[in-house]
Amino acid sequence: MKDPRVRQFAEVLVNYSARVQPGDVVLISCAGLEGEPLVKELYALCLEKGAKYVEYEFSIPDIGRYFYNLASPDQLSYFPQHKLDFMKQVDVYFGLSAADNSMVMAQANQKSMIAWSKVVRPIIDQRVKGTRWVVTRYPTHGAAQEARMSLDEYEDYLFAACCMDWEEESKKQDALKACVDAADRIRIKATDTDLSFSIKGLPGIKCDGRLNIPDGEVFTAPVRDSVQGYITYNCPTVYQGKEFNNIRLEFANGRIVKATAPGMDAELNRILDTDEGARYVGEFAIGVNPKIRVPMRNILFDEKIFGSIHFTPGQAYDECDNGNRSAVHWDMVKILAGDGELWFDDILIQKDGRFVHEPLLGLNPGD
Repeated sequence: MKDPRVRQFAEVLVNYSARVQPGDVVLISCAGLEGEPLVKELYALCLEKGAKYVEYEFSIPDIGRYFYNLASPDQLSYFPQHKLDFMKQVDVYFGLSAADNSMVMAQANQKSMIAWSKVVRPIIDQRVKGTRWVVTRYPTHGAAQEARMSLDEYEDYLFAACCMDWEEESKKQDALKACVDAADRIRIKATDTDLSFSIKGLPGIKCDGRLNIPDGEVFTAPVRDSVQGYITYNCPTVYQGKEFNNIRLEFANGRIVKATAPGMDAELNRILDTDEGARYVGEFAIGVNPKIRVPMRNILFDEKIFGSIHFTPGQAYDECDNGNRSAVHWDMVKILAGDGELWFDDILIQKDGRFVHEPLLGLNPGD
């Protein structure tokens, strides 16, 4: 029996997020075979909307692992020009993840993964800059297990966080964007965290269901060399198939000068040494999705946790470009709920994960 929420989810993605139009060329790319029900609904809806061509593709992460472990230097350096050529024709891109094992790359060759990420960067850049793109997740048993939920519970959680009134949420984010736009210095204070930086001249960008689903954040970027202090992240993060916990970063003049994670120092610093920009920060964001309240070991959800911030080593976004360039973009999340203060200049914006500044009170969940 079909779950009607899958169709509702597809309608959000096609009609609101990607705004599929007659004549569009569409690419639906799904990592994992379990996402087939959503791929079907997206495919049908895009045709109904008048897209002139809809291509779909499935990738299998277990097979990708063979590439990282077996590819020769020549194979790792080969650029798939045909993929870039096609991406230049794409108007709309849907990226779905329906993986049944988030740890599939845990033992894959990390050096090969880093090298390949650099090779295919032009394809990613073309997708980001040249298409109306949206990325999302489809519920699987593996993802539910990572979130410490049953599949039924995970489905309820995912569909509630994704199938929201995004028009209304967008209006609510306007006030936070205005506060970001008006601010010069940010300070974050919490347990083992005292971080300050400038965002002067860098705009606030609303994330209101257009590019990521689930969505729900307002982001900007620090002035590249302005970051001072230290932060300890309290949300687990999976990057390149490895789970990191309690990452602690120390900054001086914008650069990460010390990075530790219990039992994972070497792996953490290897990633941060990918290139010069990996030790600088390309994004600062505030999570505001009222339906996402606990970590799920899935960054698309965790970076939107209400009462959290993420402070991201690596590449800056074009929409808010502080000049940092890197093959890395690693969203690391700190939950401030119950422990933390967020200051914009001399104004206390948020305390213990709830907004206390009058113009922002409408963002707080009703609980």
